[in-house]
Amino acid sequence: MTRAIPTLDMIGRLVGFDTTSRDSNLALIEFVRDYLDGFGIGSELVFDAERRKANLYATIGPDDHGGIMLSGHTDVVPVDGQEWDSDPFTVVARDGLLYGRGTADMKGFIAAALALVPEFIAAKAATPVHLALTYDEEVGCIGVRGLIARLNARTVKPRLCIIGEPTLMQPVVAHKGKKSVRCLVRGHESHSALAHIGVNAIEAGAAIIARIREMAREKRERGPFDPGFTPPYTTIHTGTVSGGTALNIVPRECRFAFEIRYLPEDDPDALFATLRQHASTLLPEMHRVSAATGIEFDAFNAIPALSTAIDCEVVQLAQSLSGVNSLGKVSFGTEGGLYQEAGIPTVICGPGSIEQAHRPNEFLALDQVRQCETFLRRLIARIGSHGNRM
Repeated sequence: MTRAIPTLDMIGRLVGFDTTSRDSNLALIEFVRDYLDGFGIGSELVFDAERRKANLYATIGPDDHGGIMLSGHTDVVPVDGQEWDSDPFTVVARDGLLYGRGTADMKGFIAAALALVPEFIAAKAATPVHLALTYDEEVGCIGVRGLIARLNARTVKPRLCIIGEPTLMQPVVAHKGKKSVRCLVRGHESHSALAHIGVNAIEAGAAIIARIREMAREKRERGPFDPGFTPPYTTIHTGTVSGGTALNIVPRECRFAFEIRYLPEDDPDALFATLRQHASTLLPEMHRVSAATGIEFDAFNAIPALSTAIDCEVVQLAQSLSGVNSLGKVSFGTEGGLYQEAGIPTVICGPGSIEQAHRPNEFLALDQVRQCETFLRRLIARIGSHGNRM
């Protein structure tokens, strides 16, 4: 029988696995699988195509009905180029704070859930608790899609979900969605002294980027608005751009990428269609020089917005467990919108602050760890005291 690992020790174990999204998370997943197996809890692994990464899904209690899913992603963002005061993958405790990559985002929540597994088991509740650990959330919520496909194929899937992203233990019922798009502009090369026989791909790309900026300004000034978000409107921005080979060559290609972070009530497809229509107005002039010129868009990732009704069971449960009456909304994306699309009502509630995420010297306050443990122990007491299933 496996011995329980206290939450603080578990945080140290999990942070010690370098699960940067570009790398494998299998060492961490195998550790968790073996840990759960020591308590007699089986795990189902859902691998990526190369079997370099995996989601883990495990159930404590009966598996014949829904229950409550506690979900978190195992990957972390890179530390490259960041100035840390200590080893990012070794937890350092100082002045009531735990420093390390992933402490806040979001191995602290996962650690608390794993540390309390023996208490979940001891409750012998009729309501099952499911643990879902995913990969590649930080690069587009990629891994969870395979897990959701597996859950959708089941006769019974979780009744509701709590994702432990850092919210300072305040229940969050909504977040913005995100649509990520690449654009390739194909121009026509010529000597810069004969620019009139070329098509400048960078200049055409710049015209599209300028329209993106105008659309962003229109959203900022005209809305729609939701004061629950910061900022309270849909944002659009260009994040990367490249093109050209030499100053004396009219550039043949320009590539850039942009994203739309939209309010739940806004329509990213309509915004994208507006931009595509603008781009189409540039084509006649380009084609007069060369029919091989063109503009191509690739919507390579989309994360749906989350919007959970405040009278939903999972919201009321999170409020009860957290002891917090207020409900939040956040601008960062999570896997919650995908769970919601799969018919699993979801809230976000976890320890730590998003302000610490992705930064050097990321930390999680010990007080937040204790609040998370209290939250989970209240859940244990709630399901353990119900003779009937939740």
